[in-house]
Amino acid sequence: MNYKMIQSVNILTTDNFVEDAVGVLQEGGYSKPLIVTDEFMAGTDLMKAFLNKITDAGLQYYIFDSVKPDPVISTVDNGYEVYAEESCDAVFAIGGGSVLDVARGINILAHNGGKIISYIEGKAVKHSPGLISVATTSGTGSEMSNAVVLTDPETDSKHTILADGAKSEVAILAPEWVLTLPLGQTIATGLDAFSHAAEAYTSKLATPVNDAICEKVMFIIVNYLPKVIENPTDKLARSKMQVAAALGGWAINNGGTHIGHSIAHITGAEFHVPHGMMCAYALPAALKYVSGVQTRKVKEIGQILGLTFNGDEDADQIGNLVSKAYIHFRDVTLGMQPISKFNIDKDVFVNLSSEVVKERFASNTPLPLNEEVVRRLMIEIIEGE
Repeated sequence: MNYKMIQSVNILTTDNFVEDAVGVLQEGGYSKPLIVTDEFMAGTDLMKAFLNKITDAGLQYYIFDSVKPDPVISTVDNGYEVYAEESCDAVFAIGGGSVLDVARGINILAHNGGKIISYIEGKAVKHSPGLISVATTSGTGSEMSNAVVLTDPETDSKHTILADGAKSEVAILAPEWVLTLPLGQTIATGLDAFSHAAEAYTSKLATPVNDAICEKVMFIIVNYLPKVIENPTDKLARSKMQVAAALGGWAINNGGTHIGHSIAHITGAEFHVPHGMMCAYALPAALKYVSGVQTRKVKEIGQILGLTFNGDEDADQIGNLVSKAYIHFRDVTLGMQPISKFNIDKDVFVNLSSEVVKERFASNTPLPLNEEVVRRLMIEIIEGE
């Protein structure tokens, strides 16, 4: 039986990160975590307070802060070498999606051995405890997800490992880490979480229980992301967005993503567009496309966005109306920058359709895809319609 809605991650919400994070280490019996982060986070006051508390508790640690955006495969292998050399016994990730991806990869190697490329190529991953994840953005859901996304620098292509055995042991949701997140990142990561929910909701893998989670995720984002934009230090709104992101990560474990994320993975890697932004550019076209078979669900997304319907609209009309409502939310309510900001060559962009069709999540799309269909969607995206 293909059971759904399995939830194996222990979730801790806290307003006292330093005390509770050390408590998580002590409860798990860990004495020397590898702190995986980036250079910026490593220098923050909150990080310094956490490290001091680790020492005060009689524990040790080692910092690996070499993670960059769109992390490359070798970063994971390098991180595992440090983990082994320093005799670490846990991986404590503090950062955005890139940091959490690298940390998950390191933890896979800590329990399974070898090089990370073996798992990209399909080697099985056994249960890998000891990963503690703290997201410093509210979007990727990596603290809850089973995915590792890494870039091959030679081809500029992204590769994904999906392994339930590699999920976090503990996810810590601490608003302290996101109160100063810049607005551009706040918007992009928040819309990434919305895409997770919208695509899992309309995926071929959707289930009634997962649908309820997706609906709530979208509702929270529509109601609380604008509040964060208005007042970035609104702790309640920031906390709500953390919850939405975490639930979105859980939702894609069970419902997957589809054509919107496939386009984002391929084109984002090629043109170095932040993942959440590329997902947000792709979602309107994706919603219009799937509205033919997911009419009721696309309509319900529209209602979450504030639309009312007279009941006479056909599937195409619903798709167009909801697409426009989402674009208004994205561009006007939130103020995300247009795709034209990136000066993307239209021909190069559209010609990537042949790679998008083969991307691993494209098969979750509830309608058949071929290169001609994807080209049409990508023209729509790059023209900003």
